[in-house]
Amino acid sequence: MNKTKMAYFKDEDILHVVISDEKEVSSIELNPNITAEINEKGELIGIEILKASSFIRDSILESSQAKILELKKAV
Repeated sequence: MNKTKMAYFKDEDILHVVISDEKEVSSIELNPNITAEINEKGELIGIEILKASSFIRDSILESSQAKILELKKAV
């Protein structure tokens, strides 16, 4: 496995995460904006995220809000 690389294409708002430089032979749509790239062994080698800025913002907000609610319950 090679070093993970990321590329962000600002004009298209696409984040591409490369986990391995192996050849992509298949892909799986995880949801309408996220695609997993698969090698010939069926292993994950990359992820493409469309509308990346919204996805990351929403993921961080959701995670933060969950932690805040957990803290409020503990108090």
